[in-house]
Amino acid sequence: MLIHEWDAALDGAEWKEWLATTDRFGILAVANADPAHAPVLVPTHFTRAGEELLLHLARPNPVWPLLEAANEVRLAVIGDYAYIPTYWRAKAGGPEEDGVPTSYYAAVQFLCRPRVVDDPEGKVEILKAQLSDFQPEGRHAEVDVDEPPYGRMLPGIRGIRLTVLRVDAKFKYDDANPVEHRERVARNLEERGRGLDAGAAAQQRRRLAAIGDWRSRSERPGRGTS
Repeated sequence: MLIHEWDAALDGAEWKEWLATTDRFGILAVANADPAHAPVLVPTHFTRAGEELLLHLARPNPVWPLLEAANEVRLAVIGDYAYIPTYWRAKAGGPEEDGVPTSYYAAVQFLCRPRVVDDPEGKVEILKAQLSDFQPEGRHAEVDVDEPPYGRMLPGIRGIRLTVLRVDAKFKYDDANPVEHRERVARNLEERGRGLDAGAAAQQRRRLAAIGDWRSRSERPGRGTS
């Protein structure tokens, strides 16, 4: 994933706080045994637990032999995305038709070392963590190896623990452009109000408040220009 200096997360807290506001749903990407074939992509919920990502998949999933052979995999999450049309991005004072379109989005990619979990107690631990994450209000049966309904269902799933080796985070919201440009696009997103426009506008305004004018920021002592 290409990350320009102005698209990068401001610090580790930024992507963690953003991720906490999402449904923690991403794409697990695993290399194919034959490099001439496309990688296998698995859509899945996951739970972040310290330096690990926890998830489970059905036993019949065809990803297992590839996952067991992999030293590294990626899990990618994307959200707060929107298409920005040409006429929103025209240069100040220039004709609308000369604008260039772009996409806004927030994205986090985890490079991980996978470990498949097959022992019942290990799978129970993962299920408990995920239920606590996604259903903190409770209202579910006890998750236990010897108790229904989960006990009898455990053989049908396998757990996965992903040890996070590196995190790449990107917030692509035109931060290299002037303040006036970003404020105008945020207003346009709020007025259009379709899909994830509101989320994209909120991210743009949040980054604008944190960064201000990028060119002035990038020219401060100790920072390179871009």
